[in-house]
Amino acid sequence: MLPDAIKLKIKNSAVIAVVTIDDSSNAVPLAESLIKGGVTVMELTLRSESAMDSLRLIIEQVPEMTAGVGTVLRVDQLEEIIAVGAEFGVAPGLNPKIIQRAKNLGFPFAPGIVTPSDIELGVELGCNTLKFFPAEASGGLKYFKSMTAPYSYLKLQYIPLGGLNEDNFKSYLLDQSILAVGGSWIATRALINQQDWEQIMTNAQRAIKIAKSLKGE
Repeated sequence: MLPDAIKLKIKNSAVIAVVTIDDSSNAVPLAESLIKGGVTVMELTLRSESAMDSLRLIIEQVPEMTAGVGTVLRVDQLEEIIAVGAEFGVAPGLNPKIIQRAKNLGFPFAPGIVTPSDIELGVELGCNTLKFFPAEASGGLKYFKSMTAPYSYLKLQYIPLGGLNEDNFKSYLLDQSILAVGGSWIATRALINQQDWEQIMTNAQRAIKIAKSLKGE
């Protein structure tokens, strides 16, 4: 359910900054810091009361950021982020009602999977990109390769999140089925609340440098 245009944006960034914003006044400087560091895609989680206001501000003031939304757990949340202008949505799990509603509205959405049964249900519902979560806690790359092997002929693509960091995300990107990796280490909740934009930019630069090195850039 992710169109080629969105998948290309995600692939080009290679790294998705997963962020939780507690104060919407931090939204724009955060997005700008990520852009300066080379990270052009974010997953703004719906884990704070200021999430929607933050999304609006980023869309309005930092249009070069591909603003996706995570932790979409209800249909009304899905409809709200679409109304605000999110470019894509993701969830930690696989909720058929949300997937069907996103499909009906033509909205790019990637559900979370962690078992073969999840993958099969996602495929049945028309999903071509899936979020592998929680990646490390579930067994990491070794488990991922074993779980997805029977479905390799389907050419599905995955975005692993959960437990990824600067030390281990490179190994995931080496797998051809990985569209991009997501993680909160680039812009942690603490760094955002401390308004440490310089550190966030530096973290983004390091992540992008590693990702580009895999492409020979």
